Order: sequence, then C-alpha cells, then structure tokens
Amino acid sequence: MNKMVEAIVSRIEQNVVEWRRDFHKYAESAWTEFRTTSIIAQHLEQLGYEIQLGKDILKDEDRMGLPSETELSEHYQRAMNQGAIEKYLPSTKGGFTGVVGILRCGEGPVVGMRFDIDAVDMKESDSADHRPVKEGFASVNDSAMHSCGHDGHAAIGMGVAVVLAELKEQLKGTVKLVFQPAEEGVRGAKAIVGSGILDDVDYMFASHLGSGTPTGILACGRGNFLATDKFDVFFTGAPAHAGGAPQKGNNALLAAATAVVNLYAIPRNSNGATRINIGRFNAGTGRNVIAPSAHLAVETRGQTTELSQYMYNYALRILENAAAMHGCSIKLKAMGGAQSGKSDEKLVQRVYEVAQKSNIFSEIYTEPGRGGGSEDYTYMMTRVQENGGLATFMGIGADLGGWAHHTAEFDIDEAALSKGVQIFSLMALDILG
Repeated sequence: MNKMVEAIVSRIEQNVVEWRRDFHKYAESAWTEFRTTSIIAQHLEQLGYEIQLGKDILKDEDRMGLPSETELSEHYQRAMNQGAIEKYLPSTKGGFTGVVGILRCGEGPVVGMRFDIDAVDMKESDSADHRPVKEGFASVNDSAMHSCGHDGHAAIGMGVAVVLAELKEQLKGTVKLVFQPAEEGVRGAKAIVGSGILDDVDYMFASHLGSGTPTGILACGRGNFLATDKFDVFFTGAPAHAGGAPQKGNNALLAAATAVVNLYAIPRNSNGATRINIGRFNAGTGRNVIAPSAHLAVETRGQTTELSQYMYNYALRILENAAAMHGCSIKLKAMGGAQSGKSDEKLVQRVYEVAQKSNIFSEIYTEPGRGGGSEDYTYMMTRVQENGGLATFMGIGADLGGWAHHTAEFDIDEAALSKGVQIFSLMALDILG
C-alpha cells in the first residue's frame, strides 16, 4: 500500500502545489469561500465523489460571525469574476460555503477527514522578498490572506481525494472529506456538526501545517486545546448634551468601561487555566455628547469546556450589571466558539505505527504538546467521540524561514504538502483496507 500511495502522490505532487498556490492567490476569508468551494466541489465530483453543499452540510443557526449581507454579495460576485465554477455557486449563496465529498466503498467503517479552507482577514506583504510576490501567487484580494496554511490544507485534501479515488477498489467502508469553511475565529465547525453529516463517523482526522516546526516532523495527536467563546457586546444608552444636561443621558461608554475593568478582574479558577480578553472597544458619537452606544469584542477561554463556561457566565453577569448601573441595556452576538479537545491515545498510536512504517517523516511524536490556542475541529472530535468513535488532530511541520502564523510574511514549505497527502491517505487505507 505504501508504494501505491507513494507512486500516486509522486505523480500529483506538482498539482498539489499548484492547487495550494491558486487558493493562496485568490484567498477568501470565513463564509466567503465561494470560489474555493466551487473548485473543490468540481474536483471531487470529477473524481466520482458524491458531493454535498450548502444547507445539507451546515446548520444555519449554528453559523457564527457571518459577514454582512452586503459583504457576502460583494464576495460572491468577486468569486464569479475570479473564475468560480458557476454550477456549484447557488448552494453557497448567503455564506453557505464548504463542501463534503463522500466516497462509498461498500460495507465497513466511516472515516472522516477535515480540511479547513478559509483565509485570514488581513493584507499580505507586498515586499519583493516575499516568495508569493516573487513567484506570482500573492493574494490579489486585499482583505484576505492565507497566513495560516489553510490553502495547504485544502490542497492536501484535494490530493487525498485523488489517491483514495484511484485506490477505491482496495477500500471497504466510506470516506467523508470535509472541506470546512470559517475555521478562523472558530466559526464554522459547529454548523457542520449540527447538520448531522458526521454522526456516523467512526474515525476522524484533521491536521495543521506548522510554521516554526521543521518539515519532516509529525505530531500524531495534538491536544490541550482551550475551549473558547467569542462574542460581541452592544451597549445601548441614551444621548444628551454633555455640558447642558448630562444627567439626561445614559452613558454607554461609561457602562462599557465599567465592564472592561471588572471583566479583567474575574477570579482565576483552581480547576485549570482560564483567559479573557477584550480586543476592541468602540463607543460614542461626539466629544460633547453623552455616548449612546458602545461595542466590545470579547473572548473567554478555558482549559476545559466547563472552565470556559465559567468565564463566560461570570463575564455575562458583569456585563449585565455594568449596563444596569448606568441605565443601559446590552445585546450579545455569538461570533465564534470551540470546545476543549484531546486526541484519542489509541488512534494516536495507530497514526504513529503507520507513519513509522512509511518513512515519510524524519521525526514522529505522540505527545500532545503545549496548549494555548483553540481549534473548532474540537466540535467534530467531541461529536465522534461521544458516538463511540475515535479522533485525532495531527501536526505537520512545514517551516520556511520561521514566519509566524497570521503575519503578512507567512509562507509554508510546500514539500510538506505531499507528506500530508500521504499520511491522510495511508490512515484511510490502514482502516478501510
């Protein structure tokens, strides 16, 4: 099997690089991945996969942090102008992006694989020394850049689709390739889980390409993800003349400022690590007007889902009471969320054994590594695990100069792409072969 996979991957290796560069050039951020979705959907369908799109794979009310209708419409049109495959676009309208490809190979287990496809909301470096600029694949969309490697993840998934389609006769069971929108800001996975598309999955895999981790390293099962809730808070008060009649106003800025000071004073919890951050604070309309409105962008985190809920509940009490102190009201809008999660040791060990036999990687680790970040794949892990299945999250080294994730200079070592295609394909073959 190793030789068969290696031969196919060697043949398509340059295609995988080209797919990655195409997605990088036409970067699309959360819920606007219209072009990306259409290209992946066509690729899967041409390979013989059953494809599912739109509301078939996304529970509408579980989508978080959606752009405005104007933005969605503008990006939909942009996608058409940039070569989107029109056949698949109607299902994605309104931000119903992402696609699931299903390969049915008779009776047997169901293997799910997640590949996130969205870019980050930022502008890419235009430095002449930046490789995507030098080689002509820097993002042409000022509002989006693949500065986290999801372009590589999408390309790996397309490569895996080729390998498994060609080796279909060797498989017994079902493969579900999940190309997930809106991972940035942890906004998309919950909606996919809510659709029920993963309820029959027995084994679930995902990975992340890592800058700062040398190419050739494989972490078989990352863990220690912090649970998080990301939400916007809107304070509503009443305006008044700041000099002539300040007592007639209800100061939303003051209510929000009271909340901010007290949010950072939430007691830590002896059961594990907790975090809170207010990343944005906007308020008021004019220098001589009592501020009638304010907006906070807030996130809470916890080492476990329960600890994150503790932080969220405490924050909500503070927000409600700070508003009441100053005669204001609040509204909350969910913008993202993720659960805590841990890879299953049994599946981690299985990945380790397959990787050891393959000679793809120079170093292979089974330790979960440090936590600190969040990943909405944890919704998928948890659903599969609750249903009696196994799940893991792999880390694949792809360093190219140590560029940090979410920076304007970010880039990946494209030699890691073929390694990603191989390990996903070999795990499917190991389970279904």
